[in-house]
Amino acid sequence: MNISNTIIEPITGITGDKLAGRVALVTGGTRGIGAAICRSLAGQGASVAAGFSGNRERAEHFVKEFERDFKGTGRATIHQGNVSNPQDCRRVVQEVLEEHGRIDILVNNAGITMDKMAMKMTPEEWNTVIAVNLSGSFYMAQPVLEHMVERGTGRIIFVSSLIGETGAIGQANYAASKAGMIGLTKTLAREATFILAKGERLNNAVGITVNTVTPGYVATEMLENVPQKVLDRITGQIPVGRFCQPEEIARVVHFLAADASAYITGQVWGVNGGMDM
Repeated sequence: MNISNTIIEPITGITGDKLAGRVALVTGGTRGIGAAICRSLAGQGASVAAGFSGNRERAEHFVKEFERDFKGTGRATIHQGNVSNPQDCRRVVQEVLEEHGRIDILVNNAGITMDKMAMKMTPEEWNTVIAVNLSGSFYMAQPVLEHMVERGTGRIIFVSSLIGETGAIGQANYAASKAGMIGLTKTLAREATFILAKGERLNNAVGITVNTVTPGYVATEMLENVPQKVLDRITGQIPVGRFCQPEEIARVVHFLAADASAYITGQVWGVNGGMDM
């Protein structure tokens, strides 16, 4: 099945040093967009802690591929947990701090879908998606932000969705959760600058920033079982005429994670091929 007419070469080693010495925690980091983000951050010198929910075999395979491609130049660890459980989130954050000593970057990428028309959507389907996508983002950000405030520096990046800005038929729960992440981003960005200013730490050029990336339709395994005629209809609505590659999302994330992006906070970065023009 052809879901893209453009191939973006994956990162297979150190390509820069924007994030040298940094530690990044990426939820949903062992597959799809999350794995691409981990590799992109590592490609700029960061060590990565990849969160996953249930597929340990897949997570261990991710680590093996990472170690093969980065050949000792980057470090990756994996951490299992349920982002919809606040105690689990705090445990994972503590695990990463114990293994890596610090967290400089948090990428809240974990997410699920349970699509159904709103009139037929069950309370469980609504609550489950909100719990993972929105509440999970908050549960992860809260302990990490506490750590970053203590140090006076850090980057939090949410992976929301174009659907959170436009809505979509059959995705009331998903759209609401992703729209909520935008509001959460702007609030945490304001709170972080407020707290640092109160402590007279704004002279730190790095500071704490909180931003969101909103992907459009991305060529991941989630699209593998979608009929070709449906894929063709979707690409016909995308001005650039193709699906996004995970690596294209990852590059925006590592840009926002860099020290040089310290003047960007509370912003929403659309990576959707022009769908929201």
